[in-house]
Amino acid sequence: MIEEVNFQLDIANEQMQEAVSHLENTLGKIRAGKANPQMLRTVSVDYYGVMTPLSQASNISTPDAQTITVQPFDKTLILDIEQAITDANLGFNPSNNGEKVIINIPPLTEDRRRDLVKQAKIEVENAKVSIRNVRQRANDEMKKLGKDGLSEDLERDGSKSTRINKYLFG
Repeated sequence: MIEEVNFQLDIANEQMQEAVSHLENTLGKIRAGKANPQMLRTVSVDYYGVMTPLSQASNISTPDAQTITVQPFDKTLILDIEQAITDANLGFNPSNNGEKVIINIPPLTEDRRRDLVKQAKIEVENAKVSIRNVRQRANDEMKKLGKDGLSEDLERDGSKSTRINKYLFG
């Protein structure tokens, strides 16, 4: 029975970690006015017939806080990279100088900042709800195991496991 408890806790822990990772990825995509190469993480380009992440087909850098440069390993990809960035709907208008793609990040307005804060709050709340749902499912599984013969102490310890509660309380 202890193996079943540990198995359920491992599943819950993995699902909670996935929720936290998803939140980190989502917050990383929020364009906050400062250039960050991670903003282009989701962009893929057709590289010799294979959809390849942009980071594997080029060198992405930030020469200053308002600019991202994408220097492809193969110069013939410049137009494809420009098109892929435009198609990704990230709100960027890429341009090129013949050797690399340049993306200027416009400064944020006050309204845009408020929208970003609202968007971030919504994403954080979604992650909290997801973690709460995982915790509830894990507690329900502990109760089921309790009905199947698990001792009350193990059931209580499983429900109060720090592996689950660390995501909610610290």
